Amino acid sequence: MKRCVLICRCSTDKEKGQQDYQYQIDALTKVCDSRGWEIVKVFGAYVSGAAPIEERQEIQDLIAYVKENKIDYCCATEISRVSRDLITGVQIIRTLAESGVNLFLANYGLETLDKDGRISPITSLILTITLEISSMERQQIKTRMQLGYQSYLLRRKEDKDAHPLGRPIGYTKGGEEYRRSYPKELSLLRKGYSIRNIAAITGTSRNTIMKLKQFV
Repeated sequence: MKRCVLICRCSTDKEKGQQDYQYQIDALTKVCDSRGWEIVKVFGAYVSGAAPIEERQEIQDLIAYVKENKIDYCCATEISRVSRDLITGVQIIRTLAESGVNLFLANYGLETLDKDGRISPITSLILTITLEISSMERQQIKTRMQLGYQSYLLRRKEDKDAHPLGRPIGYTKGGEEYRRSYPKELSLLRKGYSIRNIAAITGTSRNTIMKLKQFV
């Protein structure tokens, strides 16, 4: 039986991200079951797909794991779950290949390695094009958001009755407000979960979770 790990990445939006994260696990589990593959570990995070490997703790953990364990496949629903950046995506594929791990993408049914354990030229070409398109889409979204925000600021500037942006000067979030806003994070802290794991589960930043420790 082939041994595989799953890689699931979601946006930092907690509500949408949690639903998406579970969807990826369910979809990949069905694929692996249909092929008779054994899932031995799941690596996931709520992080931008454009982040470099150095900022992707789940990728670093994944690479370390496959180097120490016999793993045949790393499965993802699509290449954007691995990375949205061309250079980073290729780097991850090559690093996995060096450990003999075949990256399998469920949406296309693609495997990065051929029968001889080498990166497939055809698959490499398809993924390079897909990653480049994903990178362009990300840049377009970023540009549209920037233009939209600039337009919003301009409209507010012209509106004399608009309230100032941001929190009032001297504002500090109190303990009760933290408890109301982050009940799940506080619950996980009380159960002894690490800050890194809580951040991965909830999508809340590590700095915020560190602040929450004083309210446990």
